[in-house]
Amino acid sequence: TGWFRRLLNKPKPSSVESPKSRHSALSSPSSSSSSAKSSSSSPGTSLTTSSISLSPVSAVDISASDSPRWDKSYDVCICHSEGDVELVSELVSYLEGQPESFRCFLQLRDAVAGSAVVTELCDAVQNSHCWVMLITPGFLQDPWCRYQMHQALAEAPMANGRTIPVLKDVDRKDYPRELWNIYYIYMALKEKSFRQIRDTVIRYLQELCQSSTKRME
Repeated sequence: TGWFRRLLNKPKPSSVESPKSRHSALSSPSSSSSSAKSSSSSPGTSLTTSSISLSPVSAVDISASDSPRWDKSYDVCICHSEGDVELVSELVSYLEGQPESFRCFLQLRDAVAGSAVVTELCDAVQNSHCWVMLITPGFLQDPWCRYQMHQALAEAPMANGRTIPVLKDVDRKDYPRELWNIYYIYMALKEKSFRQIRDTVIRYLQELCQSSTKRME
């Protein structure tokens, strides 16, 4: 009986971790995960208010003769309501006047006379690299704008940089639910927003060319 009592009273090895301390170690987040959580933003956050760290893209000649940019007829398709024609015309003039000479599809200017509206809208989406959605009160009330937005999302639902929502005179609560997983540009200063759109298109085309080069290698 003496050896049995000694066995029961034998202290536990110090290397064994108590359940309480193990739970504490597992539940305390690291500093890196904590900072990542605090820097994350909810869907539909404006690019003008969120700090998004984008990885640099090496300089690529998007206008080279063998660039995949030329695989489509247009660089940018502008989706807008009829009430925003004047603003959209300024945006198109700005983009087409840049050194990159962006090719823009403007429905009232480039649609083929006599063709069906649905056909033109679908063709414009399929034949453009990027789609700018000028979301205004008129856009939200225009069924054709909604239709074109859905076509763009169906064409490339997860492609970063292709769908570019731009909010103007619209509250964040009215931001279309279909676009909640995409950051938008809030147009407060027109010139600044135009530059943001240009930079987004350039970045997408650079990444497109870079990906094409890697596949060839």
